[in-house]
Amino acid sequence: MSLLSQGGPPRWGLCSALCFLIVLLPEAKADFQNTTTQRNGGGAQCGEYTNQVMDDGMCRLVATLPQLNEQKCPDMFRCSDEVSYWLNENEERKQQIVTLKETISELQEELRNHRHRIKVLELQSEERNHLNISLEQRFHDLEIHYVEATTLLHLQGTLILDLQNELQNLTLMVDRVKRSPGCMVNIVRPNSLMNAQEASHPELHHVRNCPIDCASIYYNGVRRSGLYTVVPSLAGMPVEVYCDMDTEGGGWTVIQRRLDGSVSFDRSWRDYRDGFGDLQSEFWLGNDHIHELSTQGEYTLRIDLEDWSSKHKHALYQSFSVEDEEHQYRLHVTGFSGTAQDSFSWYHDKQGFSTPDSGNICAEISHGGWWYNQCFYANLNGVYYRGGHYTPRSRGPLGPDGIVWYSWKDSDYYSLRKVSMMIRPRSFRSRLSP
Repeated sequence: MSLLSQGGPPRWGLCSALCFLIVLLPEAKADFQNTTTQRNGGGAQCGEYTNQVMDDGMCRLVATLPQLNEQKCPDMFRCSDEVSYWLNENEERKQQIVTLKETISELQEELRNHRHRIKVLELQSEERNHLNISLEQRFHDLEIHYVEATTLLHLQGTLILDLQNELQNLTLMVDRVKRSPGCMVNIVRPNSLMNAQEASHPELHHVRNCPIDCASIYYNGVRRSGLYTVVPSLAGMPVEVYCDMDTEGGGWTVIQRRLDGSVSFDRSWRDYRDGFGDLQSEFWLGNDHIHELSTQGEYTLRIDLEDWSSKHKHALYQSFSVEDEEHQYRLHVTGFSGTAQDSFSWYHDKQGFSTPDSGNICAEISHGGWWYNQCFYANLNGVYYRGGHYTPRSRGPLGPDGIVWYSWKDSDYYSLRKVSMMIRPRSFRSRLSP
């Protein structure tokens, strides 16, 4: 603070006025810099004062105050309300400036955060744009691949169609070859140069030309059950047969099968002579074929039986053959063994075959073709009765007509569920698969 005296005689106790130079407020805000403001106030008691902003940022205050009781100068800070107001307002301004600085700092921080978020969003936008470009490229690549795949698929479909056509043609060719093998059959008679097994099974010598039965196919290396074409040596004509390559070593030619009653066995003499049914299901191979097969060597017969409780039994006959039509397909069957008691050979051996239209009353009553003998103890070509038990009041009121093996149930009124008859050479010996 500077104190200056102005005017009057050099009597310091009676000076008319005091001049005070007061330097206040070390720093003001930019709003007050480089500007000069003069204010008058105080009135009669407090005199007058002026204020000015200096170049160095300080405030210069000059006040002229009247004497008190003509004795002393008053305290300017006690009488100047406007100076006090100005000082208080300056403090408020300083507080406002601090608040503004804090607000500016917060705004600057928020601005930095906003800029950071904007940068993140820009990066994300760039990534999205890059991803979109990548997706567009991938989509374009997928479209190209789709076109290529469609083209390849079309070509593949064309190739598959061509292969199917070729397969169909090959199948037809194989079927024709299978049905007409075009091989020559030579009947080989045993001679002194053959060993015992070869002499007892002369059909082995036909294997390289034509298979004459399923045993010949087995010896050719085939071990899978299914349909095959054979050429019996006595007839020289091909016939399609079902070969069982699984039961007891394989090599069996199946001549009869009952499974589900899907085929009626109430047939005429001609049907039984030529054969009927489905080789994959129920069928009778035909008496002519059975005769041709069973008389080209010494054959064994196996009969498999199953009841409605899924119990299995079989009957095996060491010798089996059927004569030709001229002799009514007379049966020759002997040499029983097996798990079922014999109900066939002891009663039906040397009986001729008969059908319902041949005038045989037993065939009419039984509704099937068989080697009847007043009438039967075994009838495997009878009516298929589901469940097993049936009564005389069923289809055959004159007597039993089911699929009967009497000795199994000691009854003519129990019809079996499944039966099959198959033959193979007596000298057959199973071999290991090649």
